[in-house]
Amino acid sequence: MALVRVRFVGGPAHDLVRDLPAEAGGEPPDRWIMRHPEGVVGPAGGVSDHLYERGHRDGYGTWTMRYVRTEPFGATE
Repeated sequence: MALVRVRFVGGPAHDLVRDLPAEAGGEPPDRWIMRHPEGVVGPAGGVSDHLYERGHRDGYGTWTMRYVRTEPFGATE
């Protein structure tokens, strides 16, 4: 499986750089759900899903994934 480097922009994962699975064209997925356990990020008493959407490539070849919204666990599925 090919991987592509992305930088998360905005939201709880702001400035996190991570390798994600690449689509057939070498781009990251259109959308990515980042899940955080209780006490790390999100409301107490549960888990949160943070939705990110593919942005663009920066001048160094790293793709961006921009923050869209946070939902309670499972709401984005």
